[in-house]
Amino acid sequence: MSYPQDPRPAEANARPIFDVADMLELTIGRGHVERCGPCPVCGGTDRFSINGRKNVFNCRRCGGKGGPLDLVMFVRGVTFPQALDWLCGPRQELSAAEQAARAEKAEENKRRREAEADRHRAEVRRAATVIWGESYRADDTDVVRYLERRGIAPDMMPVMPSALRYQPDARYMVPDGSGWREIYRGPAMVAGVLDRQGWLSAVHRTWIDLSRPKGKLVLPVEGKPGETWPSKKVLGSKKGGAIRLHTPEGADTLIMAEGIETTLSAMVADAVPGAAYWCGVDLGNMAGQRKLGKGLKYAGIPDMDDAEAFLPPEWVRRLIFIQDGDSEPRLTRAKLESGLRRAMALRPGLRGQIVPVAVGQDLNDVLMGVGNE
Repeated sequence: MSYPQDPRPAEANARPIFDVADMLELTIGRGHVERCGPCPVCGGTDRFSINGRKNVFNCRRCGGKGGPLDLVMFVRGVTFPQALDWLCGPRQELSAAEQAARAEKAEENKRRREAEADRHRAEVRRAATVIWGESYRADDTDVVRYLERRGIAPDMMPVMPSALRYQPDARYMVPDGSGWREIYRGPAMVAGVLDRQGWLSAVHRTWIDLSRPKGKLVLPVEGKPGETWPSKKVLGSKKGGAIRLHTPEGADTLIMAEGIETTLSAMVADAVPGAAYWCGVDLGNMAGQRKLGKGLKYAGIPDMDDAEAFLPPEWVRRLIFIQDGDSEPRLTRAKLESGLRRAMALRPGLRGQIVPVAVGQDLNDVLMGVGNE
C-alpha cells in the first residue's frame, strides 16, 4: 500500500516496538532484548514474542508477525490507515523540507537498529563459539544415555554424529530486568548449527535429567505453579542454518525435521538409504517468512524477499520435510509448504515432499511406540 509523500509509515516502523507494546497495554515479560507472553489474539502462555533489537513481533501459533504498525493492526484488528492514525495521528501537510527531515530521521533510526542487530548477532555468535569450544565429544556421556531414553539405542547409531557434543555444566540463563541470571547449571547435549557456508552460527542445547522418563530437564518457573522453562534453547543466529547430523558422500536427498530426536529417528530407520539428515532447529526456520494477509494463513506462499531463509545446498535434488503431528496441522503444513516452494523456486529441478506423522505424535513418538501403533 503506497502513501506518497506521507512520512508517517516510516516514522511508525522506526518507533521502538516495546514502546508500541506498552501503548497497546500488552501483558508480556520485561526482557531487555526479547519479551514473551500470551498472544493477544490466540492466547497461550509464551507463544507470542517481541524482539526489541529486530523491532518485530511474532506469534508462533497463529502466524501474526511484523513491525510496529503490523503490531497495531494485529492487536486492534484495524486497517493500515487506521493503525497509522492511531499511532501517528492524522496526516499533516508538510513542506518538502519537513518531509525530507522526517524521512532522514526515520532512516537514521533504521540504520541505528540495524547496526545494533549486527552487533548483537556478532556477540551471540562469539558466545556460541565459546560454548562449542568448551563442550567435547558426546561418546560415552549422558548424551548417549539421553538418546537411549528417546528410543535411539547405541546399537542403532554406532557412530555419534560430530554435530552433537556434551557440556557437563551448561548454564541455564533467563532474562532478569535489563540483564540475565543463572537459574540452573547441569549436563546438556550441545548441537552445532551451521550457516549456509558451513560456519558455526549458533548452538542448540538440550538440558538432560536422566531421572526423568524421557531424560529431559523439567525446570519450574518460580512463582508460576505448573509452568516450566523450555528444556531446549538456542544461542546464536539460527536463521537459514541447520544441525547437520549426517551428510554421506554422494547424497542427493536431504531429509529434515524440526527436532534433533525426530531427525535421528528417521536416520536410524534408514528412511531413504544414502540420504543426508539435517535438523531444521524449528518450524519457522524451515519455513522462512511467508506472505500473510486475508485468506493466506494456510496458503503456504513464501515471501521471496526473505534472503536469509533456509535454502538447501545445490547438491540436493530431493528435499523431504517431516511434518510433526503434535502441533496445529494446517498451519504446520502451510509453513512447510512455504519452505519447500521457496527451495524449489530457487533450486530449479528440485523435488519437494512432506511426510506427515499421525496427529498428536512426532516421529520419535513413533520410534518409541507411543500412542497408536
